[in-house]
Amino acid sequence: MPVVTIKLAGTLTREQKRKVAEEITATLARHAGKPASYTYIAFEELPDENWAIAGKLLDEDE
Repeated sequence: MPVVTIKLAGTLTREQKRKVAEEITATLARHAGKPASYTYIAFEELPDENWAIAGKLLDEDE
């Protein structure tokens, strides 16, 4: 059973999440032979202050 966790800074709309979930589920079915009914997807949306790239928090000005 595939379990996919998607972590991202900020948020997605409900419609965006639905589309992403559909695409990932279809990809796993097509390329890995995993039935859609066995595929679980979790979205973890975090504030920009909880992410850093190159030593800077994403909510800091450049």
